[in-house]
Amino acid sequence: MALVLLGGAAGTALRDAIERASGGSDGFPWATFGINVSGALVLAMLVEALALRGSDVGRRRRWRLLLGTGFLGGYTTYSTFGVETDTLLRDGRPGLAMTYALATVLAGLVVSVLGIKVARTELLR
Repeated sequence: MALVLLGGAAGTALRDAIERASGGSDGFPWATFGINVSGALVLAMLVEALALRGSDVGRRRRWRLLLGTGFLGGYTTYSTFGVETDTLLRDGRPGLAMTYALATVLAGLVVSVLGIKVARTELLR
């Protein structure tokens, strides 16, 4: 539990810093999109790399809890994605809302597959 808490606090702090630095947007929510897509990529690489090295026990489990569940769980944000999609809909921008929602899900899927392939390639050299 402590590992998840520590990782989550660090991931949330990084996400907050990125969102503040982005200065917001009147259009496409680029900061949240980038955070969620990059988080999907790193999580896929991490989980695949850990899985290729053995069972989810001991040190591998601690790394998964600290970095995967904690850090990346705090870094990525489904709730902000949902709120931003809803805000775009309420602001009368259904096309942008649908583009944002679909682009986030599809990009997340693509980078997850890419992350798995990268981890396999790097570890099986």
